[in-house]
Amino acid sequence: MAQLVAPNVKFHSSWLEASAEFAGVRQDGAGADGWSQEDLKDLQAFGRFVQTLINDALPETPRKPGHVPCTYLWMVDGATFLGSLAIRHELNGYLLNEGGHIGYSVRPSARRRGHAAEALAAALPIARDLGITRALLTCDEDNAGSRATIEKNGGVYEDSRNGKRRYWIDTFQRNAPANAWHANPQDAAT
Repeated sequence: MAQLVAPNVKFHSSWLEASAEFAGVRQDGAGADGWSQEDLKDLQAFGRFVQTLINDALPETPRKPGHVPCTYLWMVDGATFLGSLAIRHELNGYLLNEGGHIGYSVRPSARRRGHAAEALAAALPIARDLGITRALLTCDEDNAGSRATIEKNGGVYEDSRNGKRRYWIDTFQRNAPANAWHANPQDAAT
């Protein structure tokens, strides 16, 4: 059964395979910016990466200027890493205009199967529990798949800015549907 889980070193091999599929394209919601793919092949380095992702949810964690606390979740099915999802706890100027509260990416070999829509549905109650009453989601103007994912989850289009479509979802009106993924962000990270 596919689910959202906390980042975990047990997905090391599958994460590396998925990351290679992106072939240098940025993975939204992955938190991997600044981490070398080559370095992450080392299990100890990958463990530090995983712990950094987990710690980023804590308000007291030091972070780069302009970055906000963020809960990172991984889409998995059994031992297979399917993608990443990030819930940004607050909006700064960039996130308000272009990035949004929630970002996600699905590995290319697992796309067009509804994983993003189901993961987003499972993430909305988590966002609500973080105090996000209205979640902002964005997508590129030409990204029909992401647009459909957001609209399927109740996204209401507000406007477009800098090539990004902006949608709002009221998290208090959204409960994960019965067929949505199981969300277990508290799974152990080791």
